[in-house]
Amino acid sequence: MDTSQRYRFQRKSISVRIICLLGFAALIHLGSVHPSVGQSKYAAMIIDHNTGRTLHAYNADAPRFPASLTKIMTLYLMFEALRDGHWTPDTVLTVTTFAAKQPPSSLGLKAGQKIRVRDAIKALVTKSANDVAVTIAENLAKSEAEFAKRMTFRARQMGMASTTFLNASGLPNSKQVTTARDMVILSRRIMTDFPVYYRAFNTRYFSYNGRRYKNHNKLLFNFNGTEGIKTGYTRASGFNLSASVKRGHKHVIGVVMGGKTAKRRDQQMRKLMSAAIKKARSVKHPPLPVARSPRLIKKPTRVAASSYVVKPSAIRELRPSQPPVAKVKAPARPNAAQYQYHVQVGAYRNPEEARRRLETVHSKAAQYLQGHPAITKQVTVKSKRYFRARFAEFSKAGALSTCEKLKKLSFDCLVMSAN
Repeated sequence: MDTSQRYRFQRKSISVRIICLLGFAALIHLGSVHPSVGQSKYAAMIIDHNTGRTLHAYNADAPRFPASLTKIMTLYLMFEALRDGHWTPDTVLTVTTFAAKQPPSSLGLKAGQKIRVRDAIKALVTKSANDVAVTIAENLAKSEAEFAKRMTFRARQMGMASTTFLNASGLPNSKQVTTARDMVILSRRIMTDFPVYYRAFNTRYFSYNGRRYKNHNKLLFNFNGTEGIKTGYTRASGFNLSASVKRGHKHVIGVVMGGKTAKRRDQQMRKLMSAAIKKARSVKHPPLPVARSPRLIKKPTRVAASSYVVKPSAIRELRPSQPPVAKVKAPARPNAAQYQYHVQVGAYRNPEEARRRLETVHSKAAQYLQGHPAITKQVTVKSKRYFRARFAEFSKAGALSTCEKLKKLSFDCLVMSAN
């Protein structure tokens, strides 16, 4: 090898070493941002709740196992039952043999035992009790399997296109899948659709039958501004966490999935949230999410909708447990397709007028409109454009009842089909 050849070989060797070192450094840096990267289970997403803007996303649309994040949807359907008057916080649920056999985490309920709705909610939020999740499912539907179909249907209505539920607890099932994005959608919807009931997710301790349970979500205890919402773990899923952090008028929602340990998952969430809160927009009154057209209905509703600013009025909160009352049997819930009626409270030439009307009505009648998204529907009549101010997702009977209540408050209204 002559001198020129030796020189070229040495230069090439040095270049290869530099590239390898740079690549190694990049991997180290990437690992510092994403401590779980390299694990096939890891995924994360953070959004600004005030604007809906994505602040961070990694594998946000990759299929993952939800584990006990599933219980957020179980609670969502439970809150709907409370809203619609099928249940009250004092309704007593009966534990079946199947529910009692669910593996831990559980309250250790026995077949035939009773539990109040208010205690069932807090058992899911804090202890993540699988026996309670199945008890809720079997008391709301004919079976857990039937309840899971409702969960999936509701998920599709929310826009959770990649989620399928097969049980109410999140116990292992290879076909029960979701994504970080879908879990963010669900977390955002439950807090905006049920702002009062959602406060249960802030429960740090829960006492039942002489035992005291601590919430599994440690961010409630060690991360400023955390107000919920849920942890989850199975061997297949890794350690999952959905969290909501509010500081001043900034509000961020995040999901981390597939953590190697609970500690590392929490550390990652704190890191992502700390970065996100700096970029989040400060808004005094955040908007409610826009109602989405159901995906499973043959003739989907076409709605040109926009969100509007509203501050929900408080209604009666979940109070501490009281003596049991006689069991109230929940009436059969109508098929979800029947929840396609709107209550219209006005029609205006200007969309801002329609939004202001929705704000006014909601501020005076929040107790009747809890969980019903506010929308503006654009129509054209004789070449003139109008914006109809409506509250959505009612059954026909529910819409008629709500309209009557609004009329007693001196609000004109009409019951309209979403179609």
